[in-house]
Amino acid sequence: MASEQLEKIFKNNEEWIAQQLDKDPSYFKTLGEGQEPNILYIGCSDSRVTAEEVMGLHPGEVFVHRNIANMVISTDLSAQSVITFAVKHLKVKEIIVCGHFCCGGVKAAMQAQDLGLLNPWLRNIRDVYRLHKEELDAIADEDARYNRLVELNVQEQCVNVIKTAVVQKV
Repeated sequence: MASEQLEKIFKNNEEWIAQQLDKDPSYFKTLGEGQEPNILYIGCSDSRVTAEEVMGLHPGEVFVHRNIANMVISTDLSAQSVITFAVKHLKVKEIIVCGHFCCGGVKAAMQAQDLGLLNPWLRNIRDVYRLHKEELDAIADEDARYNRLVELNVQEQCVNVIKTAVVQKV
C-alpha cells in the first residue's frame, strides 16, 4: 500500500494533468513532439527550488542535469552523457552551471569526517578548496569562506564543462 505522501503525489499529478489540459488541450501532444531547448542547466540536486522556477522557464525550454553540488566530473558518465546529448543532439547554445549558497554538498566537503560513499564525490569539491586554499584560509568568517567555496566550485565546474570533448569541438 502506498504511503500517504505517495498517494498525495499521485493525486497532485492527476490534478496537474487536468489543469494543463484545461489551459491547453494540446499541451501533452505539443510536448510529445520533441524538445528544442537552447540551454543546458547543470545545478544542484537541492530540493528547495527547480531549475525552471529559478530561470522563469517552462517545460521544454531548458534541458536539466542535477547532482550534489552541481559537479561536472570527467568520470561521471551521467553528467558527461547529458552534456554530450545536449550539445551534440539538442544543439543547445548555452550551458549554465548554477550553484547556490547553503549547499549541503559543499558544506559536507568542508567537514573533516568520513561520509562513506559520498567521499569520492566530495573529494572533487575538496580539490577545489585545495586549489584555492590560500584565498579560502584567509577568510576568517566560516560562513563567508563557505560561500566563497560555493562560488569557486561553480567556476571550477565551468572549467570542467569547457574541457569536455564535445564542448571543445563546437
